[in-house]
Amino acid sequence: MHIAILTFEGYNELDSLIALGVLNRVRTDGWRVTLATPSPRVTSMNGVVIEQMSTLEEACAADAVIVGSGIATREVVEDPAIMQVLRGLDPSRQLIAAQCSGALVLARLGLLDGIPACTDLTTKPWVVAAGVEVLNQPFYAKGNIATAGGCLASSYLAAWIISRLQGHDAAESALHYVAPVGEKELYVERALGNITPYLPVSAPALV
Repeated sequence: MHIAILTFEGYNELDSLIALGVLNRVRTDGWRVTLATPSPRVTSMNGVVIEQMSTLEEACAADAVIVGSGIATREVVEDPAIMQVLRGLDPSRQLIAAQCSGALVLARLGLLDGIPACTDLTTKPWVVAAGVEVLNQPFYAKGNIATAGGCLASSYLAAWIISRLQGHDAAESALHYVAPVGEKELYVERALGNITPYLPVSAPALV
């Protein structure tokens, strides 16, 4: 099971790396989480350089994808080479999630037609201009597409993916591990409360 986190130049560390950390709390054979980048190295908005773990092409074949956020997302959606590759994303065969300005990528790919989205306050007008309704909440999902708004909501996307692919107990365990000491039960309850209404009754299942 491959989960790819799309991570572009100028990426937001909280968006990509929190999701990476939570997703990697799953310890099962074949579970692989990668940062998928358009080049061998990308630099974050704060100067953190990471090396490519998988390509965008490999991400388009993954079981689940998170489109990360960053300060250069508007440049990403205007890059024909990147967008041509990302047209290979297909919610009929993979889970697709977007963090903050990643919702703009999904909007420009036409994957949010008729689907409202969550995003950060800076990105909101761009997503609205792309014809997508923006919700005032941290998480929303419909079918195999999910969006989250606010950097720390990245854990919700990770938990949603874990729930869909490994089940409720695995998601609860991953969240419990990363939650602050003394607040674990409250944190897990609130996080699961945000994603559970959007899980299919038959979860885990990729449908």
